[in-house]
Amino acid sequence: MAIFRQYIAPLLVVLVFVFALVAVSARIFLPSDMAAPAPIEEVGISSQPTPADLSPAHKSAS
Repeated sequence: MAIFRQYIAPLLVVLVFVFALVAVSARIFLPSDMAAPAPIEEVGISSQPTPADLSPAHKSAS
């Protein structure tokens, strides 16, 4: 168990950190249109209903 705590666990932490650093730094090498955040507005037809499409909730009389 000491080998895992002294060698393997710190190595895994460092590897995860390096992977995250490489993944985030890769945006530098992407074209400018791909490095931008994804657009929020709808581009095509959406299959999800909007609040205007939903019918109002009916309250039951008790």
